[in-house]
Amino acid sequence: MFEVVSKSMFSERVACLWVKAPMIARSRRAGHFVIVRVGEGGERIPLTIADANVAEGTIMLVVQNVGVSTARICALEPGECFTDVVGPLGQATRIELRGTVVCCGGGVGVAPLLPIIKAMNEKGNRVISVLAARSKDLIILEDEVCRYSHEVVIMTDDGSYGRKGLVTAGVEEIIRREKVDEVVTIGPAVMMKFVALLTAKYDIPTMCSLNAVMVDGTGMCGACRVSVGGRTRFVCIDGPEFDAHQVDFDQLIMRLRAC
Repeated sequence: MFEVVSKSMFSERVACLWVKAPMIARSRRAGHFVIVRVGEGGERIPLTIADANVAEGTIMLVVQNVGVSTARICALEPGECFTDVVGPLGQATRIELRGTVVCCGGGVGVAPLLPIIKAMNEKGNRVISVLAARSKDLIILEDEVCRYSHEVVIMTDDGSYGRKGLVTAGVEEIIRREKVDEVVTIGPAVMMKFVALLTAKYDIPTMCSLNAVMVDGTGMCGACRVSVGGRTRFVCIDGPEFDAHQVDFDQLIMRLRAC
């Protein structure tokens, strides 16, 4: 069983859980995720590994309460256990020395972005992070992002924190003032779509991490299929990261709305 070691709440509906999983903690890399389950017959939920402590054998999971299954996960308290934690799954992020990398995350998308920010920094890149949310109380992991970023820009829809505006405004301001070698974007599909449209205009390589509906996590069920460069790919085994300029976001958004 996978015990919850500690728990904190970023907001009323977003929980941060440190979970005992020594083998996963040792082998995980930036970009990897797990599929978790609470209770026999419980729904399988994919969650990115936001951080890990190898010495303590724990991994950090960030969960947003959006339905019955995620509510059960968010309700777990220290000492209680997940029924299953399977992973690490997916392809690890390809971390290279690129120069200046802009990492932009929306809402809970900052959680999967954090290990990429850290790895990009450790590789020697100049990392500029753009955090975006509807309001101040929905900005998460700000201190951790600041620790591994050379600069942090915060955007809120209502202007309650940082600058008022969308994530694309913050990203474009950076692009206009200095050379950007790569952009990484993680968050709601519609946010990633518009970041990709923006960076395509400036011909900047852009990577996105997709959060699709998954069942088995092995590519057998096909639930997480997406169109990338006109080809069908599976988020669970081919991703979760893809060239954002090749992703058919309109199809992805339509599939997510149908679930």
